[in-house]
Amino acid sequence: MTVTSKTSNTTEPESLTTAMSSTFISPPPATTILPQGFEAHDQGDLEFSPQNNDGPQDDDFNQPKLRLEIRDLQHPGALKFLASVNAASLMSAAVRNVQRHLYRSPADVSTNPPGTRSVTVVLRDMDGVAFTTGKELDDDHKEIHLSLRYIHSVSPHSRLSDEITGVLTHELVHCYQWNARGTCPSGLIEGIADWVRLRCGLSPPHWKRETDGTWDKGYEHTAYFLDFLEQRFGPGTVRRINEKLRRNRYMGEEFWTGLLGFSIEKLWKDYVMKTA
Repeated sequence: MTVTSKTSNTTEPESLTTAMSSTFISPPPATTILPQGFEAHDQGDLEFSPQNNDGPQDDDFNQPKLRLEIRDLQHPGALKFLASVNAASLMSAAVRNVQRHLYRSPADVSTNPPGTRSVTVVLRDMDGVAFTTGKELDDDHKEIHLSLRYIHSVSPHSRLSDEITGVLTHELVHCYQWNARGTCPSGLIEGIADWVRLRCGLSPPHWKRETDGTWDKGYEHTAYFLDFLEQRFGPGTVRRINEKLRRNRYMGEEFWTGLLGFSIEKLWKDYVMKTA
């Protein structure tokens, strides 16, 4: 989930802030549970090989400063988080995966990533699952707030690593996607985020293709529709959608007919017929 205004900070008794790239203390590599779709390399990084690769890509995207803030180290959700994932490796790999799925390469002017300079993951006791926001003074600095209560509730425990990785991947998309200067429908914003999660092999067991309602219900409902468009119009279609959301305000039918040559109603009807 993404929000546009930063929530006010609250003071809590136990707090830890650390830069992931240098001082984060994590479980030994041998005990780290690798998320589905990631593999360990000799250098200790986690890397995902995208299902969809439409040609050579540069790996030299600018990488943000990654930070982790734990508001309550004694919360059972914090203990589960630290025992289940290597946060430094997970976040580094997830950022690269998001960049690769949304953008071609730094040298390719057909897609243009935003200048995100830092991402801070804040683990805190709150309702819901997670949300992403920009700093009040500089939107290039992002914060992902992840619920310790939610982490503690994930069951079975064997799914915890995949679920944390999936949620953080979704939220990282909000740090890198475009929103048509604030005019993009929220369903499309959330659908693109879940599409990247889907493409990374991180869809949870309860996800399924649904054709009820409209195309822009968001989340996995819209993600599967976007995946249909990616297959129908070829690799890079969602990148093109994201890039058009950078250049233009969202104008409904004009957006889709100009990009794909068909109305969104026609595309949704085709998806429903193919899925039924």
